[in-house]
Amino acid sequence: MTEGNVFATSQRTHRCGDLRASHAGAIVTLGGWVHRSRDLGGLVFMDLRDRAGLVQVSFNPDWSSAAAIADAAAVGVESVVLVEGTVMHRPGDMRNPDLATGDIEVRATSIRVVGPAVTPAIPVARGKNDKLPAEDLRLRHRYLDLRRPELQANLVLRHHLLQVTRQYLSARGFLELETPILTKPTPEGARDYLVPSRVHPGEFYALPQSPQIYKQLFMCCGFDRYFQIARCFRDEDLRQDRQPEFTQIDIEASFIGIDDIMALSEGMVADIWHEAGHEVPTPFERMSYADAMERYGCDRPDLRYDLAIDDLTAVFAPLDFDVTRNAIAAGGRVRGLRVPGASAWSRKQVDELESLAKGAGARGLMRVKKVEGTLDTPLAKFFTPEVEAALAARMADGELLLVVAADDRVSNPALDRVRQECARRLGLVDELARRFVWITDFPMFDKDPATGALSAVHHPFTAANAADMAAYPDAPERWRALAYDCVLNGLELGGGSIRTSDPRVQSRMFTLLGIGDTAEQERRFGFLLEGLRAGAPPHGGIAFGFDRISMLLSHGTSLRDVIAFPKTTAARALFEDAPTTVPADDLRELHLRSTVEGA
Repeated sequence: MTEGNVFATSQRTHRCGDLRASHAGAIVTLGGWVHRSRDLGGLVFMDLRDRAGLVQVSFNPDWSSAAAIADAAAVGVESVVLVEGTVMHRPGDMRNPDLATGDIEVRATSIRVVGPAVTPAIPVARGKNDKLPAEDLRLRHRYLDLRRPELQANLVLRHHLLQVTRQYLSARGFLELETPILTKPTPEGARDYLVPSRVHPGEFYALPQSPQIYKQLFMCCGFDRYFQIARCFRDEDLRQDRQPEFTQIDIEASFIGIDDIMALSEGMVADIWHEAGHEVPTPFERMSYADAMERYGCDRPDLRYDLAIDDLTAVFAPLDFDVTRNAIAAGGRVRGLRVPGASAWSRKQVDELESLAKGAGARGLMRVKKVEGTLDTPLAKFFTPEVEAALAARMADGELLLVVAADDRVSNPALDRVRQECARRLGLVDELARRFVWITDFPMFDKDPATGALSAVHHPFTAANAADMAAYPDAPERWRALAYDCVLNGLELGGGSIRTSDPRVQSRMFTLLGIGDTAEQERRFGFLLEGLRAGAPPHGGIAFGFDRISMLLSHGTSLRDVIAFPKTTAARALFEDAPTTVPADDLRELHLRSTVEGA
């Protein structure tokens, strides 16, 4: 190994992309892939590539043998070669400012093909204006796609972000501890991937949706600070840009409160973003769930622009208009967005917004324009002078008011979707801005309006606000959870909570969620309840989606840009052709039989 060069081996002295003008005169041996080759009739120029970058290699009768020139001319792109030669300055008019190695070239004296390649199914070398092949084709030939410098840079960055995370948490006394991959099925909001047991017929393991219960047990065991770069699995319905297996930064600690978790997380996020070249001011803004829903219609608001929602119920209440009257009578509200400068939008443009609102569940989208001090609206015939005056006082000239009359469960997602599209059209989204915010005080439970059944908004192990439990002992739907989400520019980066550490309270939570039978609680969660009964400290934690963080910091457009071997949106692995059918004999050994015809 050459002193100071950790990449030197018995077969190479340097990486291709590491060579600089300071290496001029050095005799080097390089190993890499033939990126491009140009045969100029006795002169051959080759771009040789490894993960450090490209370097130009030249074959010329003045310094290369006839055999070396012939071999260089014959080698195919993407073949792996070993090249020996001397690093030399390029003539001034032949320097390439677009390459880090553009001031030099390697004048080759020999070349040896060590990994001949067939013609690649998809191109790795592309011109500036060349389009990428279709994504399915690239995923099918991922071994070629991953040779692209862009994807290699993404995975290198991912590696560095992981190391920063480990260093940050280790420096604060956290232990990186592993939890099982073959676990017991537990409800965490999605379906489990099940694994049949060969030695226990009819019984199944589950792949973990998260290490939730195990990390709580670590707290019961006395490991007061745990973290893991955890692989998790969720058998969810097909959704855009979701992966059935993913990676999260999983954290749990004892004797801590919400402020402790937030401060720890903010420091970690700041270090991660710093590694990618960005500075993040701390502490982050905080906003309650109720305020987020009231102002923005969602619990992960994009704060790079305002466009807050107004409650117009009192203004519209006097109207003799069935849509608003019926909505208010049913317990709903009239709420809307005032969009500056949008009064000039055409009817077609506003109709497109209405389609978005309808797609989110609204029955329609009422509209009011204010132009030169006068209101223009299809609702004008229903307006009284008082209503018109009240609306005119709220609106600035040139504004467009977009209104939904419905229950908040309907109006929130509809107005959130319309708000995002309006911001996009108006160019209000600053792509360089980073607005972090903590969303707090989530509801503990969601109550089904039809059946009255409760479901956990986060998960059943979240602790409820003690003051709410005392004030509303018989109305758990009014309890707030000790939960928190970290949001950036409208994207949830991570979420967590303080956990229920009292086994009696945890049992009550299960009962409220419809798991009231003691035997059923023990069957499904006995190993957690036993740990809590053995003495559990107050504890809590958080998990951050590491794939999403990597995507944001690499400026990727999809999670598949930062995962080495991802699945498609149809949850298929195209490269290895998975999932696939299994021979009947293998199924019998697992005590299984397929009911799918032809399988």
